[in-house]
Amino acid sequence: MSNPHAPLLQSGRIGSMELKNRIAMAPMGENYGGTDGICGERAQAYYEERAKGGTGLIIMGTAAISWPSGTSEPHQLGISEDSFIPGLAEVTRRVHAHGGKVAIQINHSGKVAANDRSHGREMWVSSMPPDGPVAEAMRTVTPKEFSTFVGVGPYPDRYRVMDQADIAQMIEWFGAAAVRAKQANFDAVEVHCAHNYMIANFLSPFFNSRTDEYGGSYENRSRLLREVLTEVRKRVGPDFPVWVRLDSEEMHTPGGITMDEALKTAKLCEELGMNAISVSAYARLITGTAFTDAPIPQKQNAYRDFAKQFKKAVSLPIISAGRWELDDAADALNKGEIDFVAMGRKLLAEPELANKLQANAAQDVRPCIYCYACVSEIFINKGIKCAVNAQTGHETTKTITFAEKPKHVLIVGGGPSGMEAARVAALRGHRVTLAERSDRLGGTLFFAALAYPENGRLLDYLVKQMKHPQIDVRLNTTVDAQLLADLKPDEILVGTGAKRAAPPIPGADQTHVWSGDELRRLMTGDRAEEIAKAKLNLAERTLFKAGGMLKVTDSTAAIQNLSKLWMPLGKRVSIIGAGLVGLELAEFLIERGREVTVLDPGTHPGTELPIVRRWRVYDAVKNHGKLLMQANVTQIDRKEVIWTDKKGEEYRTPADSVVLAMGAEADSTVADQLQSITQTPVRRIGDCNDLGYIEGAMHSGHQAGRTI
Repeated sequence: MSNPHAPLLQSGRIGSMELKNRIAMAPMGENYGGTDGICGERAQAYYEERAKGGTGLIIMGTAAISWPSGTSEPHQLGISEDSFIPGLAEVTRRVHAHGGKVAIQINHSGKVAANDRSHGREMWVSSMPPDGPVAEAMRTVTPKEFSTFVGVGPYPDRYRVMDQADIAQMIEWFGAAAVRAKQANFDAVEVHCAHNYMIANFLSPFFNSRTDEYGGSYENRSRLLREVLTEVRKRVGPDFPVWVRLDSEEMHTPGGITMDEALKTAKLCEELGMNAISVSAYARLITGTAFTDAPIPQKQNAYRDFAKQFKKAVSLPIISAGRWELDDAADALNKGEIDFVAMGRKLLAEPELANKLQANAAQDVRPCIYCYACVSEIFINKGIKCAVNAQTGHETTKTITFAEKPKHVLIVGGGPSGMEAARVAALRGHRVTLAERSDRLGGTLFFAALAYPENGRLLDYLVKQMKHPQIDVRLNTTVDAQLLADLKPDEILVGTGAKRAAPPIPGADQTHVWSGDELRRLMTGDRAEEIAKAKLNLAERTLFKAGGMLKVTDSTAAIQNLSKLWMPLGKRVSIIGAGLVGLELAEFLIERGREVTVLDPGTHPGTELPIVRRWRVYDAVKNHGKLLMQANVTQIDRKEVIWTDKKGEEYRTPADSVVLAMGAEADSTVADQLQSITQTPVRRIGDCNDLGYIEGAMHSGHQAGRTI
């Protein structure tokens, strides 16, 4: 069988460096450096795992050339002293042991040195930063999050506009860092010239307002870049691979870097002896969605067109990042639009990505769901994590080993926690029976995939993993005493999800008022007939059946499309609850032409969402609907919702349909019933144990499967 991803698996070259494939790990700060900047076991194991998974080129995330100053993260790795070399050298040893190559990104964060701000240190800048608006979405950050938010501290901002001596020091720092990288046996160095860090801060006509030879004209603004790259090349020699990361443009930045200047910079870097160009982009954070435009985009293949233009402008290899889809990356490589594809989040979710593509097993690649749980951790001064891969950042402590005594495990509930537990338990040699009461797998993940399509990829992956010789899936199955007697399991895991009690609001029992669970069941076919009979009139039931909802319940994509044509909700929809479920449902309905109002008695919306994802959903709802916090709903009438604000003043919001998206809590009912009729150990996982949504389900399922 031909491999559609073969172009990703071809060997390649950057300067003198030979690479076994075209897959690179993008330089993504992991914040694993502790308090001393030393690259210790956690970071070493994290990078090794991606090399073990077949990645051809590991590009370590930003290392500080003047640590602790010039750092954007509190636990950023350092490369400013020889004492950092042994820890970094251990990374190169481990990566090389798996046949991979490894580069390190060297950087000074300059204006973006948030860790300097939080410690009261001066932030080195080309010139005083212009004032700009603060993204309204910052209001969603809770007081607890803000107490540890990166860059927040008791000190006022202190900027140091660099003089000639500072610039000379900066050049020396870059040169010395490159030498240390070579001494630590790195195969290459990437000089970070993007994302408004030090060199980009000088390059940008928006941020650089200097009037000396380092400001004004392009020749002057690019002077620091020329001097740094010249020094780095001189210090490491002509044969050591060095490349740069450049912004294609500065988005949401009038007068910032444009593609024309970016291509001019790429040609300059080629003249200066660089060996490749890594193409990225930057966005000024003036809106909640800006960060998900660049540098960590939500859009698929976000920078493909940028990369194509760089490829035409220079003869150097082009490394391209920006949420590449695997099929599209293979196509771009095949067409010569790029030379290497760099992936960050995908490799957090699936370290074995390259090996699985080599085995022509793309269906077994655990997908990133683009929830931004990873990078959101850095904003609150923590190391990155992955919502769908519990082992990310815990490669040495959360290992999957073969069980000394394989058991028969009964898992009750075919949602994400149950399927992940089954997957891991089966890998360890256990025999698994997975019982699901409905006629399909997925649980609430199926409905979550409707509200946010990226979740559907995870559902598809987990369902495929259930086709394992050690896993027996039983649909339409309720676990009772007889089944327990027949199966005789050694352990029972219960992942039956949360319960969602309707809040005690007068009028909540009307047919135009939906609980989230009722809507989920109707849209996903989970005992949908009884919901349709109770909530829909005859004409609506006829339309529902004609729409074919009940016939496509195995396909989130099909229901996504059908839901654009028909849903049991009127034009004006009020959603009560601004948590994860309410906001993602609001985003989903707005895309389907509904006029949406979200009401919540609390002060901060979307607190269960990772910060960056929260910002994006907040912007979508605020810009295209209404989001009303500190709104206490007192009554639901047939055509309106009555609520009071924090002052007690009463308001009325017109509503054809109302969705109750509050009241979710852990539900131990099934687990308690089973434990009452068996001596077999019963353990709860997922939302029936602790409300944690997809991340909580995946992590608790993994932990249960790993520890049986």
